[in-house]
Amino acid sequence: MKTITFFNNKGGVGKTTLVYHIAWMMAELGYRVLAADLDPQSNLSSMFLKEEELEELWPEESPHKTILSCVSPILEGIGDIAPAHTERILDNLYLVAGDLGLSQFEDKLSDNWPRCLDNDPAAFRIITAFYRIIYQAAKEVNAEIVLIDVGPNLGAINRSVLISSDHIIMPLAPALYSLQGLKNLGHTLRQWRHSWQQRLEQKPENLNIPLPSGSIMPAGYIVLQHIERRNRPVQSYWKWIKKIPDTYQRSILNKPVASILEESEDPNCIGLVRHYQSLMPMAQEVNKPVFLLKPADGAIGAHAQSVAKCYMDFKKITEAILKRTKNLQ
Repeated sequence: MKTITFFNNKGGVGKTTLVYHIAWMMAELGYRVLAADLDPQSNLSSMFLKEEELEELWPEESPHKTILSCVSPILEGIGDIAPAHTERILDNLYLVAGDLGLSQFEDKLSDNWPRCLDNDPAAFRIITAFYRIIYQAAKEVNAEIVLIDVGPNLGAINRSVLISSDHIIMPLAPALYSLQGLKNLGHTLRQWRHSWQQRLEQKPENLNIPLPSGSIMPAGYIVLQHIERRNRPVQSYWKWIKKIPDTYQRSILNKPVASILEESEDPNCIGLVRHYQSLMPMAQEVNKPVFLLKPADGAIGAHAQSVAKCYMDFKKITEAILKRTKNLQ
């Protein structure tokens, strides 16, 4: 099992939509996939599930069947993690649903991060809660790959998720704010990785729970939401796309760049995702990825051609992710 977290501390770049489509494409390619919604906004869950299905997972009068229910025993001080409910989307695609109440866990994680340095077993159990929940859920559904969606921030929840991840992929928008977020993220990831290694050295000898390695290996970046003219992004977007390779190399990999590369030459670039403007509302209406829309869903004429192109685009990107994460093991 490998875990891949999609993360950018700048919101609005299309991250959740990307995770959703890649999860579906991996399932389409025959892999067993678990998608985990660890963003308190729970947008990934709302893409996978219809409103009535979400109502069943978020009942008003009884405990939720979400990631929040897994950490509720810790929050209430009555025990350790509870098993995750996995929602079957396909025979080989499952979801651990998110919950708006997950933000309650932020303070608990923040308080216990320094306590790990005091050899506190309870602190280690809290900090590794997400890792153990995902590990158990993936084992239950026999998932080969776990894709994790998180919120756009550098808080304690995301720190706990990231140290639990084998790989991180960074969705980027070709814009100033996205590049600034990338610069901030590199330093933070190195700090989190180093801090977790310090804590592993202080773990109690009798601690009998699985612990993540905290490798957080960068697997590359994906550029989203650009609009093309004559098969190239428009000029305003291209200005920022050209800056990404150098920024990623310096900020995330902490390596100098010998020469300025275009994204097509950059080994860290997984791919570019077009902006399927008119197709996205159609896909959301029927709870499908864009590339699986049918004529019955309204994908006819030029839309049908765009659907076919979208399928090939996401197939190429997904295959690149599978290859990269395999080679980085």
